[in-house]
Amino acid sequence: MCGIIGYIGKSEAAPILLEGLRRLEYRGYDSAGLAILNGELSLRKCKGRIANLADLIAREPVCGSIGISHTRWATHGGVTDENAHPHFDQSGKLAIVHNGVIENYQTLKDQLIAKGHFFKSQTDTEVLAHLIGIHYDALPGEASRQRLVEAVRGALKEVIGTYGIAVMHQAVPGTLVGARRGSPLVLGIGKGENFLASDVSAIVGHTREAVYLRDYDIVALDGVDFEISTVNGGTSGFEVSTVEFSEDDVSKGDYPHYMLKEIFEQPDSMANAFRGRLSTEESTAKLGGLNMTPKELRDIERIVLTGCGTACHAAMVGEYLLEHLAHIPTEVEFASEFRYRNMPMNKDTLVFAISQSGETADTLAALRESQRKGHRTLAICNNVASTIARESDGGVYMHAGPEIGVAATKSFTSQVGVLTLLGLLLGRIHHLSTSEGIQIMEELNAIPDKVRTILKQSDYIKSIAEKYSYAKAMMFLGRQFSYPVAMEGALKMKEISYIHAEGHPSAELKHGVIALISPEVPSVFIAPDDSVFDKNVSNIEEVKARKGPVIAIGTEGSTKLEKVADDVIYIPPCPDFLSPLLSVIPLQLLSYHLAVKLGCDVDKPRNLAKSVTVE
Repeated sequence: MCGIIGYIGKSEAAPILLEGLRRLEYRGYDSAGLAILNGELSLRKCKGRIANLADLIAREPVCGSIGISHTRWATHGGVTDENAHPHFDQSGKLAIVHNGVIENYQTLKDQLIAKGHFFKSQTDTEVLAHLIGIHYDALPGEASRQRLVEAVRGALKEVIGTYGIAVMHQAVPGTLVGARRGSPLVLGIGKGENFLASDVSAIVGHTREAVYLRDYDIVALDGVDFEISTVNGGTSGFEVSTVEFSEDDVSKGDYPHYMLKEIFEQPDSMANAFRGRLSTEESTAKLGGLNMTPKELRDIERIVLTGCGTACHAAMVGEYLLEHLAHIPTEVEFASEFRYRNMPMNKDTLVFAISQSGETADTLAALRESQRKGHRTLAICNNVASTIARESDGGVYMHAGPEIGVAATKSFTSQVGVLTLLGLLLGRIHHLSTSEGIQIMEELNAIPDKVRTILKQSDYIKSIAEKYSYAKAMMFLGRQFSYPVAMEGALKMKEISYIHAEGHPSAELKHGVIALISPEVPSVFIAPDDSVFDKNVSNIEEVKARKGPVIAIGTEGSTKLEKVADDVIYIPPCPDFLSPLLSVIPLQLLSYHLAVKLGCDVDKPRNLAKSVTVE
């Protein structure tokens, strides 16, 4: 959500900032802007796409080797040129870009207005700019890096909320200052140049060395070095990390969209999730990152999985997996609800926070709430340097590689894959035999090739999508392990095609859902050849009796669906508990191809952001 990139060095800043903003487009935004310092501050910003900003700069060029830039996703104030970032302080000499929310901005704004301040926008960020400016002007001494740092420090002590900021001042031309609390900010270390960014994907083309700032860190940098302290004035330890992916990894390659590229990357991303974690000798999974002994794992009496959106749907699959394989009571909580509930949990409850980015605000808050209550809280995430990864008591890294498309695809299957490994590990500790463990491992190792066979049906699925592109609403239905897949399929459809889509358990059809069935509302049934296959067929026949079109996801070799459904997409045979790893692939392709047919912006769907870092 929102994007920041700052640059200080010897090169022209504007091209670097624009390139970085383009790499952050996937995060979601509605306006963009930059400020360049070259003797004076030059500001360029406008609503709409980054292309609009590039056109503006082409007409009104800016020069300078230090600058900050931003893509905004509106929170306080509408989508206007004035509300776009950067924002200036009262003097016009200080510029700031900001991700997050200043919760007490109105109180601060009223105080500043009473002192004679005038505001050009409706944003909370402009209030923070004015506040830093006041602190800077009030500090004695010459203009210096330390004076700007102290001004930022003093202002941040007055605000309530979250922030990832980059600040520069006309009187301190050789310095950028950044700070974070609750919103990610990364320092990129180059050769004769340094960077600030909300995501390393913005700077990976220039450097692979990064420092992931912690909450309450303040960093001051020039083109040669940097210094990190805390909001409270103390020193802050840091670690220079090597970014694990390259510039090629965050490009579309030969694919028209990131989403399609990432759908087709799933055989490799799933193999990466399993690689090195299946022990033939012990017939089990090896997850050393859990930081728990076999005895501690055996003492677990209850598991709580928490996440948002697609991660929550993966957790729902995990609930079925863990109870099926390990016989441990498991439940799923929306992270946004977890933090506000007073849910009774005994001392032997293990909590997993699931997040692709590792920065999801609600999931991070749920993790902290769980730890506050004394529960061991582990993470499943895709960013080893993320806040959730750092603050958890252990966990499992997904190894999915960067996911740029806003609609999550490979992260879902990687999360489900990791939860399957967890189910195997706990099942072997409790009751699964050696032979059962070996069989599960063999089935897991076969999954990537089975996904490849499904991907070969992309053109066929495209023809089905085009057939139903008239639909204004769609139903997704499944039972047992397929119910969370129905939820995820519906989410993908609504996210990128804007078609109203609902996911339900098939058995709930007669409990209200059937009222929506009509010739204009196609139903997608996830109906593999499992223990409830015949029940699903009965539900399909009920929809057909009411003239509802049906698309079915079935198992190769089973022809019964062809007699009752209008269109059938087949997946290879597999055990019931592994079917979500296969059945979700056709649903991802169906939503993708339908959205393309409708002319939707697949990688940047309206109103959405990749990583929700504010509540």
